[in-house]
Amino acid sequence: MRLVLRRYRWSDREAVWGLHRTCLAQVGITHGDGVYYEDDIPHINRLYLADRGEFLVGEVDGAGIVAMGGLRRIDDETAEMCRLRVHPDFQRRGFGTLILDALEESAAQLGYRILRGDTTLGQGAALELYRKYGWRELRREERGGLVVVYGEKQLIAEPSSQLTR
Repeated sequence: MRLVLRRYRWSDREAVWGLHRTCLAQVGITHGDGVYYEDDIPHINRLYLADRGEFLVGEVDGAGIVAMGGLRRIDDETAEMCRLRVHPDFQRRGFGTLILDALEESAAQLGYRILRGDTTLGQGAALELYRKYGWRELRREERGGLVVVYGEKQLIAEPSSQLTR
């Protein structure tokens, strides 16, 4: 089974919305819990693509869009990785890793030095994926009975201050 990544198109909106809701329901995140939000989904073109960001979808033949992830500008040096989702029926196949790698590469090409993101403590697969790829935890915050874990990754190493002789 092969995942084909491509840039989001307006015609993907309903499929992206459905994938988003399915994946959050799988981990118990619901409207009104202080963590759930989806106000960006109708505006992916403006909030992600037109503002030095990216939004990718992953398709499998016969199944449509089964994975997605976005890169959203925070400031000139920092982007947020968000909406990293893989449909429950397609998890544990490396699709999350493919999206993460592609978004990190896009962030570097766009000139970002730092990536930030968050997930909940209950999303063990996401936490493990971030840790595996060098993200470090910044802090935790309790919201609506859920623990949100915030992390970041340096994309471009800071220049070392070496002494010259």
